[in-house]
Amino acid sequence: MEELGREGSGSAMVFAKLIALVALFDLVRSASVAGSKLDDAAGFLERAKESEFFDWMVSVRRRIHENPELGYEEFATSELIRNELDALGVTYRYPIAVTGVVGYIGTGKAPFVALRADMDALSLQEAVEWEHKSKVPGKMHACGHDAHVAMLLGAAKILQEHRENLQGTVVLIFQPAEEGGGGAKKMIEAGVVKDVDAIFGFHVAPNIPSGTVEARSGPIMAGSGFFEAVIGGKGGHAAIPQHTIDPILAASNVIVSLQHLVSREADPLDSQVVTVAKFQGGGAFNVIPDSVSIGGTFRAFSKESFFQLKQRIKEVIIAQASVQRCIATVDFLDKGYPFFPVTVNSKALHGHFQKVAGRMLGADNVRDKKPVMGSEDFSFFSEVVPAYYYFVGTKNKSEGPVYPPHSPFFTINEEALPYGAALHASLAMSYLSKDHTTSPLTVEVHDEL
Repeated sequence: MEELGREGSGSAMVFAKLIALVALFDLVRSASVAGSKLDDAAGFLERAKESEFFDWMVSVRRRIHENPELGYEEFATSELIRNELDALGVTYRYPIAVTGVVGYIGTGKAPFVALRADMDALSLQEAVEWEHKSKVPGKMHACGHDAHVAMLLGAAKILQEHRENLQGTVVLIFQPAEEGGGGAKKMIEAGVVKDVDAIFGFHVAPNIPSGTVEARSGPIMAGSGFFEAVIGGKGGHAAIPQHTIDPILAASNVIVSLQHLVSREADPLDSQVVTVAKFQGGGAFNVIPDSVSIGGTFRAFSKESFFQLKQRIKEVIIAQASVQRCIATVDFLDKGYPFFPVTVNSKALHGHFQKVAGRMLGADNVRDKKPVMGSEDFSFFSEVVPAYYYFVGTKNKSEGPVYPPHSPFFTINEEALPYGAALHASLAMSYLSKDHTTSPLTVEVHDEL
C-alpha cells in the first residue's frame, strides 16, 4: 500500500504539472491574442464592431445628423465632440478656427501624426424621411461629415484604450468649414500641424462597397475655384427688344463660349472642368432685365492649367458680353471661398496605407482610386505636411438606390462606421510604432495648385 501511495502521489504531481503547463499555454495564447488586437489592424476592426462600441458611434452620428450646422457655425457639433472627448479622457484645445477642436493622445512628444475629420453640413433641405432626419430646415449633412466625426471619435476611443502603447502623439483634428470655407487653411494658420510628421484624412463613398477602401498615390482630387459675373445691359419691354440691350442673350452667349475653353483650348489629356451652375435674371415673362448674374466653378489638376482657366474665364466673359453691347464684371470670390489646391497623396504614405489597410481588409478590398474632379480642402494640409486621403466604402447592395454626396436623398450605411474608425486608428498607431519602416518624410514638391 505504501508503494502504491507513492506511485499515486507521483501521478498526481505529473497531472498537476500538466495542468500548470496548459494554464501557462492559455495565458501565453491570451497575451498573444491581446497583442494581436493591439498591433494588428484586424484587432482594431474587431473592437470597433463590438455592439456597444458600434451603437455609440451610430448614436454620435445620428445626433450630429439631426442638428446640422454650416461652416464656422458648428458650435453644438463642437460641444458634442468635446463632451465625448471628456468622457474618453482625451485632452484637447478649443476653440481653433472659430469652432475647431484638436485632441491629443499619447506621449505628448514627437513624433506626431494627425487624423482629420470635417464637421460642417450643407445648405440643403433633406428629402429622406427617417427617424433621425435633420431638424433644421434648409440644412443637411448631405456629404457624410457627421459620419466622419463619428469615425474619428471611434478612432480616438481605440487609441485612448491603447495610449500606453503609442510611441508618439496622435493629433485629432475636428475641422470646421470644409464646404468652401477653407477651414483647413485657418487651422493650419492656427498652427495645428506645425510639428506634425504626417496626416491622414478620409471620406465616405456610397459608390464603393462597405468593407472596401480606395486611394492612390499622387493627385487624387482636383484644385477648384468659383466665379461670379454680373452682365449689365439695358432693360425694357420684351415687345420692343430693339430699344434694349439684352443681358440674357449676352449671358447665354457667354455660357456657350465658356464651354469652348475645355473643348477647344485644353489638352484632352489634361483634365479640366468649367461649369456654369447659376443663372439669375429677370422676374417677368415680358420684361427684359437690366442685368443678369451667372456663376460657376472651374477645376484642374495643375497650377498652370488652373490659372490659365481663371484668366480665360475672365477674358471670355468680358469680351463676349461686349460683343452684345453689355458690360461685365467678374469676381472669383477668393476672399470668402479660397481656391482649393489639388489634393496630393504622399508617395511614401501610400505604401504604409496599403500595408495597414491590406492587413485589416484583405488586399482585394484595397483598390486603386482614379483621380476625380471633386475638390477637398484637405488639400491645404497636403501642401505643408506629407498627407494621405482615402475613401471608405459605404455601399450596401441590399439597400435601395444610391445617391451621391450633395444630394437631398444622400444616406449613410452606418455599418461602415467601424471600418473608418479602425483604419484611422491603425494608420496612426502603426505609423508611430517602431515597425514603421517608411523613410523620413518631407513635403513633396509638385506643381499642383
